[in-house]
Amino acid sequence: MSTVTWITARGLFGRRRFLLLLPLPALLLVLAIVSRWLGVDPGQWGQPVLVGLGLAVVLPVVALIVGTGVLGAEIDDGTVVHILTKPLPRWQIVLPKLAVAAGVSAATVAVPLYVAGVLADSVRLGLGLAAASALGALAYSALFLALSLLTRRPVLLGLVYVLIWEGLLGRFVDGTKVLSIQQWVIALADKMAPTELLGTTVSVPVAAVLTALVAVGATALAIDRLRSFSVAGETS
Repeated sequence: MSTVTWITARGLFGRRRFLLLLPLPALLLVLAIVSRWLGVDPGQWGQPVLVGLGLAVVLPVVALIVGTGVLGAEIDDGTVVHILTKPLPRWQIVLPKLAVAAGVSAATVAVPLYVAGVLADSVRLGLGLAAASALGALAYSALFLALSLLTRRPVLLGLVYVLIWEGLLGRFVDGTKVLSIQQWVIALADKMAPTELLGTTVSVPVAAVLTALVAVGATALAIDRLRSFSVAGETS
């Protein structure tokens, strides 16, 4: 597993798509720092920056870029053949890749969210946002990794989920929020650090259970799907 982890990390950091991870977290940090420096009331900028940008855009987009890239890119360029020819159980391929995707996504998002949370309210809010976003990164990464094995257009389908389901329908149709990873993260963060800057209609138990189910279920689906791939990288 360590070899797969190393290959995955090296491939991820060696691709240009890694550079796509930096602008959004940087923007989040800049907006939080500038708002605090200008003395703007956190009640005015906290929710738009922390939730509207951080949890609704930065977290899912970063997880989408990384989650679809750790295995999907290898399928597209054919290098997945080198892994498939190894006498490894498929779970020993999927789990290290998921660990890299979730770890990189969490680190990229949790740090700026922590800083923004501290600037907006308190260290407790910063820690709550960082911890909740890490759990969200795991769920998003598992989902997008599975999508990269299920379809040739994982990024497109991921954007449909993030922009249409979570962003559009989640804003106007209350019933869709219970199936939104974004809302689960908000519920968990608000539980860890209660504040008026966060709020959702999804309960904490539901958020915790569904986050775990998506992470485990999507991972199991990815492992099962990878078993159907032949050495040529096509499904058998």
